[in-house]
Amino acid sequence: MPTDADKTPTPICSREQPLGVTRLVSMAGRSLDQRFGVVWVAGEVSNLRTPSSGHLYFTLKDARAALPVVMFRSAASKLRFRLEDGLGVRCRGRLSIYEVQGRFQLTADFAEPEGVGAQQIALEKLKAKLAKEGLFDAARKKPLPRLPRRIAVVSSRTGAALRDILKVLSRRCPVRVLLVPTSVQGRDASWGVAEGLRRADKLGADVIIVARGGGSAEDLSAFNNEGVARTIASATTPVISAVGHETDLTLADLVADARAPTPSAAAELAVPVHRELAESLAALRTRLARATLARLRAEQLALERLRGRLITPAQMIARGRQRLDELGSRLERAVERELASRREALGKLVAGLSAHSPLDVLARGYCLARDERDALVRDAAQLSVGERISLTLHRGEVAARVEALKEPSS
Repeated sequence: MPTDADKTPTPICSREQPLGVTRLVSMAGRSLDQRFGVVWVAGEVSNLRTPSSGHLYFTLKDARAALPVVMFRSAASKLRFRLEDGLGVRCRGRLSIYEVQGRFQLTADFAEPEGVGAQQIALEKLKAKLAKEGLFDAARKKPLPRLPRRIAVVSSRTGAALRDILKVLSRRCPVRVLLVPTSVQGRDASWGVAEGLRRADKLGADVIIVARGGGSAEDLSAFNNEGVARTIASATTPVISAVGHETDLTLADLVADARAPTPSAAAELAVPVHRELAESLAALRTRLARATLARLRAEQLALERLRGRLITPAQMIARGRQRLDELGSRLERAVERELASRREALGKLVAGLSAHSPLDVLARGYCLARDERDALVRDAAQLSVGERISLTLHRGEVAARVEALKEPSS
């Protein structure tokens, strides 16, 4: 059964229709890129050239072959080590053909010293582990104090990082600095940094700065240590990490409550500028004075309005008297109206009573007769001959005796 290698490739040109050099070289370059993609190549650096353009040109070689390499300035500026002839490195990039010379080459975008790869893999695994535990989460990070009074610095006593921090602090806002000296490079550096952080956390400082200057990946390895990372995470004092240069990123940077690209930047992050603080305080005082004055004016206006509504005791008494006179007059008028109404009603009652009064009947010539028992006589049958009776006239009374009785006519 034939394999792909046995197959005859389809011709892309002929004697009658040959390809131009540019086209052929371009097609070969594209074919290389499609076939291999991103590759890693290990070898020894030789023939290194560093022109003023910032690009790097060198050759990677081993015992039997050599490969031209170009690294453009954008990638070369990110190298964390110095590239030198004879140095064993690993390069990452894409295979291409430089068309002007028809030269096969590697266009590299990253390089590291040989042997660092295994360390980097281990570091990435540790980083993933700590990230899964939440040590990098923003939610667990503590805010930095606005105006710290004491700052603990964990760094080398003789390093440039400490000098830079002290210089910036003295210029911006002098505060008390508590130095916890420790080695930041070497075999026992990670233990020393972790111990220094634990000591700094017990000093009662408002913030801790852990710092060192730039260096290679090996130089910064103490700050990629799991123990150091966990010590920072467990600290009760906020921690600012300032390790290496801006392009360096360590586990200490990821775990710390704040990360500064340089030690100087850490000092700037830790304290405000004294002059700016004074200006801010003055502005706040001005705002407070204006707000207080505005409040006093508003309260004064309110007081004036209330004062206008208030009256003196004499005014209250005078108003009370006037009100009392008014109510007395209204009462008198009401009583008079009621008395007039009652008089009229009484007159009508008197007139009605007079119309039915026995005295008025007597005035017309009638009289009232009462027997000896003083009972009113309405029927002659009530009396007997010889009985004494009294007669009430319109004016006076008369005593009489019954001489005779007459039956009423039917």
